[in-house]
Amino acid sequence: MIRRPKPTDSEADLLEEQERFLASGTPSTVNVVRRPDKRSGDTNGAQGDQRDVVTIQDLPDELPTLTPAPPKKSRLKVDRVRFEDEDPEERLDRHDTHISAVLSKIIERDTSTTPVSLPAFTGLAFPKVLHRPEMESMVGAQLLSFVMRINQLIQNLPHTICGTINPEWCFTRFSAMAGPRLVSGQGLGGSDSTVEMLKIHQENQAKLQAMSNGEILEEQKRLLGQLETRGTASTRNRHDRRQEARPMKCFTNSAKYRTNDALPPCISPEEDLPVKPQKEWVHMDKLEPEKLEWIRDLPAPRRKGTKQAMLARFDFAGTLIPPTEDLPTHLGLHHHGEEPELAGYSLQELFLLSRSQVIQQRRLALNTLAHVLTKARAGEFAAALRGSVVSTLLDAGLLFLLRFSLDDNVEGVVSAAVHALRALLVSSDDEDCLDSTLSWFRGLASFPLLPTAQEEEDEEDEGLPEVMRETAQEKEEKKTDHDVARNDVVKGLLRMKLLPRLRYILEVIRPSPRVVQDVLGVLIRIARHSSSAATQVLDCPRLMETVMSEFLPCSWTVPASPTLQSTYGLPVANAMKLLRVLATTGRHACARLLNSLGARERLSRLLAPEPSELLLEPEEALRVSIEAYRLWAVAASYGQDDTLGVCRLSVVIYLCRVPRCSSAVCNPQSCCPAPETIPSLPGLHCAGWTSAGGLPGPNSPFPLITSLCYLLDTLTSIHRGLAVLGYLRGCGQAKPTLSHWVLRHEHHLLYLLLRLACRLVPTDPEVAKHAALFHHVSLVMLPWLLPGSEYLAHELMATMVFNKDFIPEGQIGGPEAAEMSELRVQERSSPPLQTLGPLLREACVQLPSVRGCYLSHLAHMEPSVLSSRDFHLGRTPWLNTQLLPELSGPFLPSDWPFLPLVSLYERAGAPDGGGLQVESLPAGAVQSVTHCLQWLLLLEVWREDALRVVLPVAKLARLACIFLCSSDLFMEMPVQRLTWALFRLLTRPSQLEALDLNSPPTGLASFNDLYSALVGQFEAVSFGDPLFGCVILLPLQRRFSVTMRLTLFGEHVGLLRSLGVTLEQLAVPMERFTSPPEDSLPLLRLYFRALVTGTLRLCWCPVLYVVALSHLNTFIFSQDAQGVDQQVETARRSLLRKTHYLTDEVLRSHLLLFRLPQKDAELGFNTYDQLPPIRQRRLESVLGTQGTSDSKGE
Repeated sequence: MIRRPKPTDSEADLLEEQERFLASGTPSTVNVVRRPDKRSGDTNGAQGDQRDVVTIQDLPDELPTLTPAPPKKSRLKVDRVRFEDEDPEERLDRHDTHISAVLSKIIERDTSTTPVSLPAFTGLAFPKVLHRPEMESMVGAQLLSFVMRINQLIQNLPHTICGTINPEWCFTRFSAMAGPRLVSGQGLGGSDSTVEMLKIHQENQAKLQAMSNGEILEEQKRLLGQLETRGTASTRNRHDRRQEARPMKCFTNSAKYRTNDALPPCISPEEDLPVKPQKEWVHMDKLEPEKLEWIRDLPAPRRKGTKQAMLARFDFAGTLIPPTEDLPTHLGLHHHGEEPELAGYSLQELFLLSRSQVIQQRRLALNTLAHVLTKARAGEFAAALRGSVVSTLLDAGLLFLLRFSLDDNVEGVVSAAVHALRALLVSSDDEDCLDSTLSWFRGLASFPLLPTAQEEEDEEDEGLPEVMRETAQEKEEKKTDHDVARNDVVKGLLRMKLLPRLRYILEVIRPSPRVVQDVLGVLIRIARHSSSAATQVLDCPRLMETVMSEFLPCSWTVPASPTLQSTYGLPVANAMKLLRVLATTGRHACARLLNSLGARERLSRLLAPEPSELLLEPEEALRVSIEAYRLWAVAASYGQDDTLGVCRLSVVIYLCRVPRCSSAVCNPQSCCPAPETIPSLPGLHCAGWTSAGGLPGPNSPFPLITSLCYLLDTLTSIHRGLAVLGYLRGCGQAKPTLSHWVLRHEHHLLYLLLRLACRLVPTDPEVAKHAALFHHVSLVMLPWLLPGSEYLAHELMATMVFNKDFIPEGQIGGPEAAEMSELRVQERSSPPLQTLGPLLREACVQLPSVRGCYLSHLAHMEPSVLSSRDFHLGRTPWLNTQLLPELSGPFLPSDWPFLPLVSLYERAGAPDGGGLQVESLPAGAVQSVTHCLQWLLLLEVWREDALRVVLPVAKLARLACIFLCSSDLFMEMPVQRLTWALFRLLTRPSQLEALDLNSPPTGLASFNDLYSALVGQFEAVSFGDPLFGCVILLPLQRRFSVTMRLTLFGEHVGLLRSLGVTLEQLAVPMERFTSPPEDSLPLLRLYFRALVTGTLRLCWCPVLYVVALSHLNTFIFSQDAQGVDQQVETARRSLLRKTHYLTDEVLRSHLLLFRLPQKDAELGFNTYDQLPPIRQRRLESVLGTQGTSDSKGE
């Protein structure tokens, strides 16, 4: 058997198989047949035909159908007769007649007798104008005569036909033409075409009249049979549709037109229509009320008294239109959308209009959106609209709409899209403030405008090892454009290839000056985003080359027209500003601009002449010169200004006092977030600052005072006439917005003032009088400092914060006075371990060690401190960028004095849940905790205002770390003495009132979780320590959540045996535990169970024993039945009965005879000698009810 060829066979294998096949003699499965070529007249069959026809055995002549549907049949095929031996070519020649058969006899019509009529000569230049009334009268007369002829014709028809004809039907058939329907006369030339048409029509009519009705019907069937079925059907359908569309005009015998009969029954009469039709109006014979409704008067706007929220609508200038304002329609603000009676366009309608096919509509919508964005970012809609306009637009896809519009092929639409993009991204107030502060001390530096980083939980990486988890870059690449833009608008635009499109607009489209300014503004905002975004701007092909060549040329000519038509070929200030912003992002970027892109030559060209010699408009020339100087200053900060020394720089300063009203620290309301601020598009919150006289305003004194203080600090001298004490007092009491960028400049001024004071306090007695004020300001300033100011914090800690010269209270007699003051406040004696005076005195002595402790805990910030030092000291060789770290808030937490405690807890106690042995603690942990507690004690006594930003609940949570990070750290004598003192200070009346355990402290989800950990630790390692016990009892006050009391009595009831805190040791008044009465029924039952089972005893836990007696006694003898649930009343009676039948007489008497808590009493509470009458009657009523119930049950 011959095998089939394989794809792997070579040519030799195929030839070998062919030889084997030929040798076997097997017949082939196909035959080659030569058919004659009829076109060449060859009839010799296969000998003369050169074509190969392959036939296969068992192959049918017709291909099988591929679908089960029946084969198509032709209507004409069944009427044809075919013979097997008939040649198709002969059949075609037989049926195909030549054109001569059609055009064999052509006779030209005789036109010799046809009269030729010339137009009549008149004295008018133009034909007479026929007015509408005259035409209607003529048409009416003709129509009337025509109807009369039709009626006469109908009467003359045979009865068999006329009996079924409706006159109305007849009129609708013949109203369009007053002659035959089949013969139109089209194609008949000459002036007698109408006569010929009538002759033909008369011949047809004569033939019809000569035929009988049967012959007519038979001929009709024959004609319909000869015509194609589809043709007749389509003709009939078209005829029926024409009749349906044409209104029926009914005429009586007198041919009178009836209007109301011609209207459908659904159409209202004329009095209900918006307008009354007139006879002179064209095409009003058929009334369409649904269309006429559009010209009806609009309904009145909604009244002012409505409280229903309405859709915001804007005019073309972006102004919000009140819903009650009735504007005229000629303004073009009314349309056929939703609520047509209201003027203006909603945001949804503007979005729809921006994708219109009409160019003007697209441009108008984008310009309107730009105006809306500008006004929204200025805060004009904050009081009138609900929600954020910018956020709403971004959520609706504004970013993608603008990006699509930038790709439009119409320059006007592109210009409008660029303008809207600038309105979205750029804040003019932010740019003005940054430009104003640029000349300040270290004003070249700025924070990147990055959104706040949001941690995203990735469920896919949970449980995977670190090496198998996706990197941040891989996760970023997997995100869609929408996800990226939702978190960061600028990053989303960069991902959507915005920079190449802006380059195309500048290079190819070459738009108007306004669009050029908008593009440059967008590029500046992108460069401010981050150093990576600035690098993308520099790396975009031909973008910076276009900016340099077109808008920063080295030579240019004076514009011929006073009105600037194009900015191409002229220096543009914003182009130079773009270079300056790019240069601030890093040393490498500045070097690329100066050396590779030609910025060095531009600086020399623009700085050498005076601004008036630049051949530009005066205002633009001044701006170009200023921006060139600023770029030079940035280059000088990196030490890259070696060839720019030939330029001149004039500085004019003015002297003014330090007004406290300009301070952003003393006026925190000036730093409130700007309107329409969204997380994905951060800004500087400078709305209205430049015009309202804020800190970066044109009349601000801070740049001069800061520079002056820097000079005075350098010269180690002071200007005695500088009145700054009032300003410092205001700063010490202020609560500024900590994350506002402009505070960085005021921090510089405060730091320099404190440095000057630090130099003079040891030597000048007059300045030393205010040492406490300087120290207080330094303490409150530390948690204000923003990223990039780490060097300032280090210097303050090293020289001032822990300096005993700035703590005059620590001198002779100061600690003792503080102790006496605390004793008067507390009005109770303190245990010997918590004597305040010696502790304060020892803390003052240990201040140098305390300073070393805190600096060592901040050692991880050393790289940031060194970088900040190079920046503040102007060490240009080591300065890499003028872009500050990301503005994520102050780099020091507000509770930084607790830092050693929190750090120890995180390293030792947190990972293993606490309970570590003391030898497991890091080396020097006890000493570190001691120094931390000493510093906290000193601040609580003498600098309490400096710690007011730390809430009492946060202080308690930080002190709890002492008990959780080890099993016996709290038992160390120095630690316990200092903790006792701090706990007493924390439980002062003023602090207790401010203690709110319902609001979780910073870093904790809830205080209940922390309390559960404390209770478990106490139960395990406390050994009945009174200090630890007081910490456990503090959250059990009646005003705090019942959850913590249920946790102790429900899950950790065993610790009651070791919670032996006495009423004398309790730092909180007993009334805070017993008042108001307990209303938690589950907790009352737990109290009763603990007393009855003996778990809670007076000798083991006296405080909670008294608390349980007080609440149970109040509950069982309460007789307030109004508004009390039946379940509560039943529980009262049940507990009272159980109390009466207790076998423990001591507990029974305590519960029944309890009167009031009394700390000086032997038991800790007072009791009645016998039941008061009211309680006796209550007991008898409950017991009597029980007896009645028992008898009924029996």
